[in-house]
Amino acid sequence: MNPHRLSDLPAEVFLILRDAFFDASGNSVPYPLREKRNTQDDPFDEYVHNLLVAGLPADARALKAPGPLITPDLIVLRPEMCDGRSRLQLGSDLTRIFGVEVKKLERTPGGGIARASGMDYNTTPPCGTVRVYGADNLPLDIRGFYLFVCQEPVVELATLLGGQPGGGRYRLSALVLCDGNLLNSDFDLYLSIVGARTKAIGLGTFGDGANRNRPMLIFTNPLGIAELGCTVTLLHARENLHHEVPQLRFAGTISRTPKHAGLQTFHCYRLNSDLPEPYTPFQLVDPFPVPVRSERTTPRGRFRINVRPGD
Repeated sequence: MNPHRLSDLPAEVFLILRDAFFDASGNSVPYPLREKRNTQDDPFDEYVHNLLVAGLPADARALKAPGPLITPDLIVLRPEMCDGRSRLQLGSDLTRIFGVEVKKLERTPGGGIARASGMDYNTTPPCGTVRVYGADNLPLDIRGFYLFVCQEPVVELATLLGGQPGGGRYRLSALVLCDGNLLNSDFDLYLSIVGARTKAIGLGTFGDGANRNRPMLIFTNPLGIAELGCTVTLLHARENLHHEVPQLRFAGTISRTPKHAGLQTFHCYRLNSDLPEPYTPFQLVDPFPVPVRSERTTPRGRFRINVRPGD
């Protein structure tokens, strides 16, 4: 990194995770995870947090969400470089602060990425800007990135020989740290969904039912792009990041066509050793798989029984 300026924090995070989950030749390195305690508990997020705590520069910190159902999962920041800075500056300066949301996927039996054409983001749409709160309890809007990984269990030799599966060991077969703006840059949409909503209460015969009117969001998944599905890649808005970070090499561009404007282009970087020689960077335009969607929801499944009622 350039010693004369603050380093790009997403690049710092990417390099730490690349070296933790893959060896010098690009082969995945197995890692242990403790057992999951409850539905909201996420051992992988905890593992990533610990890696960042140990690996970030001395002036940077990684903070884990203090409880379940809080986004983003992680915040990476330089605290001394954030104090006293304007909200406007902190909203765009990736050398000072950004948020990371972690998304885990699996592979299909055929080897492809599951939910390649769109994955659940639950109640929070992806966005390149996310809202957190400062020490004054007022909103602080910062840049948002998304960590997509394809996690697979490691099959131990003892299991292959007929023993009980166990060990809690896993490996990654793909990793993408992605600028959230590649997925969505509509911050108004984000705010409209993460804010307070109105429940319908007093429902049912006895008036004790309620409808939370809970949204469930589906957006694109970068691992569904063929060029990213088996790689370790950083997707960033900057086109010259590899000039500042010598460990990185430019791998290509991904452009998307917004509904109401021209192309938006993002730049892909990989570790120098993860690209062959010679190498020709790719140029992809709207490469995400697009499913056929309908405004109608799918009705609940029907329970059919072999009974023919009379008139």
